[in-house]
Amino acid sequence: METLNQKWQIVSEIELIYKSKIKTSERPQIKSSKDAYLLLKSSWDQGKIDYFEQFKILFLNNSFKVLGLYEMSSGGITGTIVDLRMIFSAALKANATNIMITHNHPSGNTNPSEADKHMTAKIRQAGELLDIKLLDHLIITSETYYSFADEGAL
Repeated sequence: METLNQKWQIVSEIELIYKSKIKTSERPQIKSSKDAYLLLKSSWDQGKIDYFEQFKILFLNNSFKVLGLYEMSSGGITGTIVDLRMIFSAALKANATNIMITHNHPSGNTNPSEADKHMTAKIRQAGELLDIKLLDHLIITSETYYSFADEGAL
């Protein structure tokens, strides 16, 4: 019979690493919601932006330089899953001090829904506990975007 000591040796190992493929000096810097929109739109699969919802996160350092982009979920025509634990586990792993969240509206309507507003508030509050600031939430389409920060809704 295995002892507790032997079982401990077969527990999964957790390793925290972050590997960057780009030098710090070459990382894009986000100075405005428009900068973020242009970066996000260029990285979005244009065949999907008007087809179904996706949720992505930009991780930034203190200088607002992009550490990475994480595609968290893809959903249906009118929604996708947003898991706070996944957002912040990835943010912590990337050593991000700031995040910008985004999702697309295939309808082309950039107005935030009540669910969008509620989710944004939850993410902002969770980030405050971890000292990770939610800088903005962008709702994007292939033609334009809505910024919670620019509209004073953050």
